[in-house]
Amino acid sequence: GVHITWVVEPMPSGVLVPHNSIDDVVVFEKRNGLAGVAQLRRDLGARPRADITINLNIYFKSVFPTVFSRGRDRWGFDRGRSADGTWLFANRHLQPGPRAHTQDMFLEFLDALHVPRMSLEWGLEITKAERDAQAVFTEKLDGREMVAIVPASANHKKDWNATEYAKLVDAVESDFGLRAVLIGGPGARENAIANDIVSQSSHKPVWSLEDGVRRLLWLIDSCALVIAPDTGPVHIARALSTPVIGLYGHTNPWRVGPYRWCEDLWIDRYTDPGEAPDPSRTDPKDDRMSQITAADVLEKVQQWTSSRRNTVVQ
Repeated sequence: GVHITWVVEPMPSGVLVPHNSIDDVVVFEKRNGLAGVAQLRRDLGARPRADITINLNIYFKSVFPTVFSRGRDRWGFDRGRSADGTWLFANRHLQPGPRAHTQDMFLEFLDALHVPRMSLEWGLEITKAERDAQAVFTEKLDGREMVAIVPASANHKKDWNATEYAKLVDAVESDFGLRAVLIGGPGARENAIANDIVSQSSHKPVWSLEDGVRRLLWLIDSCALVIAPDTGPVHIARALSTPVIGLYGHTNPWRVGPYRWCEDLWIDRYTDPGEAPDPSRTDPKDDRMSQITAADVLEKVQQWTSSRRNTVVQ
């Protein structure tokens, strides 16, 4: 009996279509400036007034869908955990509390709305046509298991070194018998880093940097392992239960890492030696990614390989 409309920016919108739990997806073209805001107002104005609006964001861009939804109850974070004055545009707020892992903060809305917590299920769907494309893609390879490598994130400070990536590709191919696949979007910086990796690699990885989050979805589903910095594909991998080796230095993995997933495979250079993980910390740390080496990552690949072998034996 509940109709759910989700307002989302263009890039991640494909994750939500199709999805069994979402009735209506409204794309907010924020990059179009005032024209995008005006279109969002028209789009939401053409829909029934919301009974409940949940603002899962803390930045000013989220004010527009919150207000245009005309929600009777507009839920948002408390003032202490909001930014840009977004708390002013909600008429209901979460109880003040410490910052935590982003997923845990989202789940606080369930408590506020008296919705019982259940086991988390992301419910990402891969269509029949996408399964067919997936089969065609994997048939072109040599039967080896694939390791997805994400060469870049949205913020260059989160990125890892191309030279170390090239060492990783060579070792993954030669020492572990896995097939390295470069995945991600078609952006100029992503392509530049990927080209740098290929030029320095003896074993050339499969190039699969193309547009579209839907393609990324089935690619990650095809892979046995994902190796990536702090970027969206690690969360898609988590939702698909694909193991992740996360590379963290600039951002805090205990706040933004794949939720309660493969924590033993993370490489955490954000947390100082001897320091306890603290998900409430939001401050970025520059120049920490350079502390990660290919040897560090390969140690985690070996750990992942060994754990799989032990599971099979048991």
